[in-house]
Amino acid sequence: MSLNRNEKAAVVSDVAAQVARSQTLALAEYRGLTVAHLDALRKQARERGVYLHVLKNTLAQRAVAGTPFEVAKEAMVGPLIYGFSEDAVAAAKVIADFAKGNDKLVIKAGAYAGKPLNADGVKALAAIPAREVLIAQVAGLLKSPIQRLAGVLAAVAEKKGGGASAEAAPAA
Repeated sequence: MSLNRNEKAAVVSDVAAQVARSQTLALAEYRGLTVAHLDALRKQARERGVYLHVLKNTLAQRAVAGTPFEVAKEAMVGPLIYGFSEDAVAAAKVIADFAKGNDKLVIKAGAYAGKPLNADGVKALAAIPAREVLIAQVAGLLKSPIQRLAGVLAAVAEKKGGGASAEAAPAA
């Protein structure tokens, strides 16, 4: 079904608005996927806050023109599904995770921070833990020295307190 000029302009503006909010673009070829597989992929994308759509490549190229994602223009050929995300790893993670379980979804390329990514780059980006996990790891690293210091202080206090109570016990 072909779109008229106004519908194409609406698609480009919708995608451009999403591009403006996004940090990451992941492209994958979906040739051979069934509707059920695409529905499952879209459901996973929605759950993780990823904008995932099949777009005409020319419309996608117009939408990313003048943005950091323009570096991926050369990879925008063939039947592609586009994943944009505000989270730096979410789009790559959704596509890479789905591709692990379904060989018909082939990761083609992507872009992050104005740099083009090949398929291996998208997979490497997907391997980075989620933002919440990274925050928890940093919090754990910050908490560890404080816990050790508290343990040492408690041991010192116990030793001093234990010695005073031991001396006081025979006197009573």
